[in-house]
Amino acid sequence: MNRSLDRYSLNQATTKYWPLEDVVAASARAGLSWIGLWREPIQEYGVDKAAKLVAEAGLKVSSLCRSGFFTSTDPAERKAKIEENRRAIDEAATIGTSVLILVSGGLPPGSRDLDGARSMVRDGLAELAPYAAERGVKLAVEPLHPMFCSDRCVVSSLSGALDLAEQFPAAQVGVIVDAYHLWWDAEVYRQIERAGERILSYQVSDWVVPLPADTLLGRGMMGDGAIELRRLREACDAAGYDGPIEVEIFNQKLWDAPGQEVFDLALERYQEHVI
Repeated sequence: MNRSLDRYSLNQATTKYWPLEDVVAASARAGLSWIGLWREPIQEYGVDKAAKLVAEAGLKVSSLCRSGFFTSTDPAERKAKIEENRRAIDEAATIGTSVLILVSGGLPPGSRDLDGARSMVRDGLAELAPYAAERGVKLAVEPLHPMFCSDRCVVSSLSGALDLAEQFPAAQVGVIVDAYHLWWDAEVYRQIERAGERILSYQVSDWVVPLPADTLLGRGMMGDGAIELRRLREACDAAGYDGPIEVEIFNQKLWDAPGQEVFDLALERYQEHVI
């Protein structure tokens, strides 16, 4: 295998409409070792069946995305969310990954209590971390860009994610370094150094402008935007992270393009801008 690609993992969200079997087959043909998976498509395909498909292709799963969404003021709803997270942990164990990515959830409807919402995230981690450890799964807290704070993720910085994670053993709870969400932060390099062994994934895409109306779909292909992707990768390396590097891009134009075309372009841009 090309040593420059030994850490490369295509997160299947990058080719959202490409069937799982095709993504797996393309990754195997390219001689890759890793693939990143999402819960909804593997549930549709069948979790056990997906685990077999990936294993028979000689691939390992770099992460399963996503669960979390802990923030609710309704006790029954919060209990249901915890149970859903337990199912996600079980799915991660079944497909053979130790990394379950968690997006915290935004403010509950009608609430302005940001501190209270973050406390709900902490409480959710406390309830789930021991169970995840029993299943061989680490909970990976992913901070999102502050523009998503109100509706999607009240954890908006790597320092905030680490403040949560450090309340638990490193063997149970870590963090995600996603270049798209963190590149703007003047503290990011100090926080990556602080994170050390808690880094469970480095994810890459690029920041392009103008942002689309649906900002969630505003990620660009590596090299098309403003992010120092290689510098961030080198910082993660220096902090001790030597695991998979996931290409995760939410972009409607890429989703609408032929899957193999996007697959090939991502490989090319990764080698040019990340490693």
